[in-house]
Amino acid sequence: MKKHARKAAVVKPRHVRLVARGDGYKVISTGRRRQGLSDSYVRLLGASWKRMILLLVGVYILLNMVFALAYLSIGDGIDNARKGSFIDAFFFSVQTIATIGYGTLTPHGLIANLLVTLESMFGFAFVAVVTGLVFSKFSRPTARVLFSDKAIISTHNGKPHFMLRLANERDNRIVDAAAKLTFMRDEKTLEGTLMRRFYDLPLVRREIPILRLTWTVMHEINEASPLFGLDSEKLAEMNAEIIISISGIDDTLSQTIHARHSYISDEIECDVAFEDIIIRRDDYVVEVHYDRFHQLKSKA
Repeated sequence: MKKHARKAAVVKPRHVRLVARGDGYKVISTGRRRQGLSDSYVRLLGASWKRMILLLVGVYILLNMVFALAYLSIGDGIDNARKGSFIDAFFFSVQTIATIGYGTLTPHGLIANLLVTLESMFGFAFVAVVTGLVFSKFSRPTARVLFSDKAIISTHNGKPHFMLRLANERDNRIVDAAAKLTFMRDEKTLEGTLMRRFYDLPLVRREIPILRLTWTVMHEINEASPLFGLDSEKLAEMNAEIIISISGIDDTLSQTIHARHSYISDEIECDVAFEDIIIRRDDYVVEVHYDRFHQLKSKA
């Protein structure tokens, strides 16, 4: 037991990210009022296609199962259905909720017709919600901006700079692309209260007219920079995170798009450079080697 306790004491906690990556923390809110269906709709819009489709299919099957059990509970409520057959009741429910009406299975009696009326109303509502979700997901502009796995601190024109590389993964263009770099760290006030502080990091170039290939975002680390005099150990101690946010106008859809990424102390390398990925050929062709996008090289 003592050995186990001693070993557990040296395990370092994982870094809590504000902008989660693949292994980031999920933010869980407690004590907050939720708005029920409206929040569910927003969460579905933000979910992946796979998750949204699986959830909608599950709700559709569950809804038909509930009405199938309701039809079975009233006894002989479906003409031409086998007695006590859940399968016949289920597929009758599918035909009803989708307003198909083949004519083989038909409701029998007042209660069955009332159930059909109620299910038809649920069917219209379900189709309306699904249509709205799918349309919103398709029409919602999304950016496919590739960020380098590592950020670097290296000299540029004789001065240290914090740098990261990004690229537009789509074949279209992002017009009037603008970047913002924010440094986030833990600080203690004079009263000893731990607070999360945000500092803007001025960029060498904040905007570019067209993002078609790649862009190396740079911040000069001078005496006025919040990063001045900090190394990896100090950044880790203060639970630092550097957030890059980019926005622009999709040239195809003419709509504003956003993307963001973050770097913690373990993802910042010093005294290295990004590998060259753009090759200009003599036949007026520009080659972009994305297979080397995340590679670093030693400073010459």
